Amino acid sequence: MDIINEIIAEYAFSFNSPSIEALKTARMCLADSLGCAIAALNYSACTKLLGPMVPGTLVPNGCRIPGTDFVLDPIRGAFNLGSMIRWLDYNDTWLAEEWGHPSDNIGGLLTLMDYLSRERLSIGKRAFTVKELLLAMIKAYEIQGILALSNSFNRVGFDHVILVKVATTAVATVLLGGTRQQVFDAISNAWIDMGPLRTYRHAPNTGSRKSWAAGDATSRGVQLAWMTLQGEMGYKTALSAPHWGLYDVLFKGHAFSLQRPLGSYVMENILFKIAFPAEFHAQTAVECAIGLYKKIQGQQDEIRAIDIHTHESALRIIDKQGPLNNPADRDHCLQYMVAIGLLYGCLHADHYENETAKDPRIDLLRHKMRTAENRHFSADYLHPDKRSIATTLEVHFKNNRPSESMTVEYPLGHRLRREEGTPLLFKKFKDNLHNQFRPWQIDELMCTFQDENSLDSLLVPTLVDFFCKCYTSV
Repeated sequence: MDIINEIIAEYAFSFNSPSIEALKTARMCLADSLGCAIAALNYSACTKLLGPMVPGTLVPNGCRIPGTDFVLDPIRGAFNLGSMIRWLDYNDTWLAEEWGHPSDNIGGLLTLMDYLSRERLSIGKRAFTVKELLLAMIKAYEIQGILALSNSFNRVGFDHVILVKVATTAVATVLLGGTRQQVFDAISNAWIDMGPLRTYRHAPNTGSRKSWAAGDATSRGVQLAWMTLQGEMGYKTALSAPHWGLYDVLFKGHAFSLQRPLGSYVMENILFKIAFPAEFHAQTAVECAIGLYKKIQGQQDEIRAIDIHTHESALRIIDKQGPLNNPADRDHCLQYMVAIGLLYGCLHADHYENETAKDPRIDLLRHKMRTAENRHFSADYLHPDKRSIATTLEVHFKNNRPSESMTVEYPLGHRLRREEGTPLLFKKFKDNLHNQFRPWQIDELMCTFQDENSLDSLLVPTLVDFFCKCYTSV
């Protein structure tokens, strides 16, 4: 039997004692993720993928998709909501040997719990509460995040959403009423799925699939859980089988390790994107750029060179030269994001679109940028008590003028800046709702999320209905 799968199955099945901090942070994650989902509806590249697979499909007691009038089965619903949450690269983040976005799991968990609740209510049974949703989120975050601490898939060319698939599968199986053994069986099938490749995240193939890959993964997790509850078998050594197991196929026989016991650690330490939608390895670099903007405003033409000293993961993933072909290319380019911060003093999702990208000053600044690893920053990035994402940005001018520099060790969304970041996170939530809801509707949603006791006791369908009955296109 694969030991890792046994540990995950036991945790998913039996864990029910998250910390108070984890529950508080989970409420923030839920608000933030739903806000990101609503904001994504402003982009046709996202909305064209939404709705049922076959137009006109009717699903009795189907799950509702926030901000829309879609009523879907939970597998297709998971794809819809998961893609919406991830579309703008603005949802929460986890950085380690592997990185990713644990809130990607919410697409599967919320739509499944909504569907199951509506089914239960239709026959007079109890629906899931939001507090039960928060516990499911904490477990999915923990499974994905602890696996990521010491096991890197990107180094062998596979995408991090494989961990979303595993985490959603485990927790969804429990929500469907599965046993420990069924959780194990379902997880084994998630590993056997493997993939996808990271091809679509890197030049010359960077493309929009990276915005729906999470929806695909969390949807597949719900599907595998569902199949397991229908009696589909599992595989005892999906990871460890000689030659054909995942360890031998991908990792030259090296088994996975868990750096720490499964609990509430990941939710407690989750990273929020609060100030701007930038790939998280660039968050401190962009914060530095925006911080320097006022000092160099109107003097960008006098810049001779720009030095970016940062951690190794940032250089491996988003240090990008050459042409940038689309928004997906630009929002994963460290130099592009820094240039926007230096030129505009801010960074919004629209800055990745073609209209802004036409600004010739962006590429002029990109060509002047030099990147290098700071090994101290790289070490602190992986330190379990620090988990920093540090960057130093230094701007050099012509004619021997003194340079301007700035260092940010912990981004605004870090646990060590939680007190500072929390009110700004809820401001972000409110701002993300503006293009879809009327002011009074936004006020209702804000009050709902800021009253912890009332939020926790809400039925999941009631929460979802707040986002659907309020919906009004403007």
